[in-house]
Amino acid sequence: MEKIGVLLVSYGSRAASIADALCRSDNYDVRIYDADKQRNPFILKRSADYIVSLDPSDIVNFAKKHKNEIDFGIVGPEAPIIAGVRDLVEKETGIPMICPTKEFALEGSKVAQRKLLEKCYPKANPRFKIFDPEEYSNKNEVKKDLWKWLDEMDNQVAVKPDNPTAGKGVGVWGDHFSSREELYAFFLANFEHGKVIVEEKIDGEEFSLQFFSDGKHLVETPCVRDYKRAFDGDRGPNTGGMGCYKDVSHKLPFMYESDWEEGLKIGRRIFEELKGDGSNLGLRGIPLYMAYTCAKEGVKVFEINSRPGDPEIMNLMPILEDDFVDTCFNIIEGNLANLRFKSLATVITYAVPMTYGGYRKKYSGDRKVDLTDAYKLMEKYNGALRVYPGSMELRDDGNSYLLGSRTVGCVGIGRSIEEARDISLEAIQSIDGPLWNRWDIGSKEHIASSIEHVKSLRK
Repeated sequence: MEKIGVLLVSYGSRAASIADALCRSDNYDVRIYDADKQRNPFILKRSADYIVSLDPSDIVNFAKKHKNEIDFGIVGPEAPIIAGVRDLVEKETGIPMICPTKEFALEGSKVAQRKLLEKCYPKANPRFKIFDPEEYSNKNEVKKDLWKWLDEMDNQVAVKPDNPTAGKGVGVWGDHFSSREELYAFFLANFEHGKVIVEEKIDGEEFSLQFFSDGKHLVETPCVRDYKRAFDGDRGPNTGGMGCYKDVSHKLPFMYESDWEEGLKIGRRIFEELKGDGSNLGLRGIPLYMAYTCAKEGVKVFEINSRPGDPEIMNLMPILEDDFVDTCFNIIEGNLANLRFKSLATVITYAVPMTYGGYRKKYSGDRKVDLTDAYKLMEKYNGALRVYPGSMELRDDGNSYLLGSRTVGCVGIGRSIEEARDISLEAIQSIDGPLWNRWDIGSKEHIASSIEHVKSLRK
């Protein structure tokens, strides 16, 4: 087998699923060179060398050290993409990287996303207004303008900072605030950091669609449903995602075929606008990971990302029929024609720390996590279960310990959502550690509720 070296820029279970797909190659002997936020036990076991850093300059130096062993690189987390890690690595080492360049890191600005969509596919935009600190001389002016906009929206809005890492993040009327003064306090906490978008609150059912590209072609993947809320029944604060499911086909049970077609159309319009004539190698990788909602009047866009989804990519990597290393070479060489996925359902459930999502205010006990029994279940299910450590760290005592974010994702694979869900939950229950999880990811009840919700919106 041909030996291949891959620079993997990692963080969490998402990167573990990418490492797993690379190392399952039937055609190549893959050596991973990992730049990670911490010593992920899954990726570390599969790495020829590693560094603990996501700083682009450190990644460049690490790539230089192994320049002769690395054939290409691939990036999972958004922060290094936004910081221009591809631009720097390719300039300094010549190693081709699979991720968009800094110019096309769309999630770096929610304002730019809305303006791009307004140009390409305005129908999919909610009504929105941009509040720029440079356009106001005092708080009274901005408050007057904001109140006028809230009158127009009947208070049913979402408040979003332009920069995804600034301020208090996204707040929604009825969830994060229920009075104008509460909304104003939330707004100001973001406004002091820069531009803020106040946009129409959209009622609907969410789905995600991820697109791969070689810079010339845009290739879609099946739809996935993410669960952002911390607790069962879609209650509690938003999180990075407590789990998600994929059905056996390309769309989800609550979607109409027209939703699928419109989601594709929106993504392709945006890609053509960004690509221009011919090709644009800056878009190589996963330039579009779209968050949509099935709303009353068709498909609306929540946000546009420029990287693999976490956890959404984990629903897809285990059922990719193509050799993922060949897929990567096709992306780099401009030959990405299609992607083949098995007609199977997948359900991922995340196990998370006791304090995650506000489940507990504090936890001071042991933080050790043992995945031994979960890995035994993987042997039992013979390919129908994947266990991906995320915010976990392998320490010098040989044990793994949870950190602050989502700890481990368990992906069940089956001939139905229900079968996949049962496998995922069995694995979650086998983990030894101070963790908790949602129990309704992909449940019959939740899916039925989503189906009825879309039907009621579109009567």
